[in-house]
Formats: sequence, C-alpha cells, structure tokens
Amino acid sequence: MNALINRGNLFDDFFRDVAPGFYIKPLHGDPLPSPAQIKLDVKESNGSYTVQAEIPGVSKDEIQVSLDGNVVTLRAEVKQQDSSAKDEKVLRSERYFGAVSRSFQLPADIDQTQAKAKYDMGVLTLTLPKKQPAAGVQRLAID
Repeated sequence: MNALINRGNLFDDFFRDVAPGFYIKPLHGDPLPSPAQIKLDVKESNGSYTVQAEIPGVSKDEIQVSLDGNVVTLRAEVKQQDSSAKDEKVLRSERYFGAVSRSFQLPADIDQTQAKAKYDMGVLTLTLPKKQPAAGVQRLAID
C-alpha cells in the first residue's frame, strides 16, 4: 500500500475544479501521447540491444527512427481527420495533428548498417547491434 499522495493528481484535480474549460478533451480520437507516455522496454544481449516502444494509433509511414552513435530518437506524427458522406451536412469538423518524439541514450554505440525496425500492432521493435570496437592496437608506419 502506498500512502503517499501523488502531487500531479492533487493539482490536476484542483485546476479542473477552478478552470474546467482548460481541460476539455477532443470530441474524438485519442490525444497525442507525451514523450513520457511512449513506454519503452530496452533489453541487452551480448551483441545487441532490443527496444520495444508502444506507439499505438500511428501508421508505420508516420514513424521515424534516427540513430546517432548511441542516441536513439523516435518520432511519430498523428493525423486524425473526420470524413463525411456526400449527402451529409457538416455542422462541425475537427482535425487533430501533432507530433511526439523521445530520445534516449544506450551504453554503447550502435552499428547503423545492421540496425532493423519492425512495427506491428502498435509496437515498434528495434534490433540494434552494438558497434564492434576497433581490433586492438593499430601501429602506424612512419614515413
């Protein structure tokens, strides 16, 4: 049992009571997740890292993965649109556009040429092989 009060919930409840109009949710669709809401599982094996990120409600064409040394950046764009039939009169139309990104650092550099990504059922799975260190000490010839 956790007897601690979560400060975020206490203040959120207070401000909902004081200014309820500020917290109005969209009529449809899920709001865009904050970077902290992109849940990650990172696993390490001898030669690689496996990352699983939950990014539901986004097509794979709208997800970008960037690798820079040992830094991984995930970016997703959400585009939700209402559609109407030919015989309908539109009284109100709302569209939701937005982007979210999250970066994290791994302990070792990634071999970008061997990295793979797969997106299935709202889960992005990255297989990121570790970059092999240079083979021992290299001697330079002196001219």
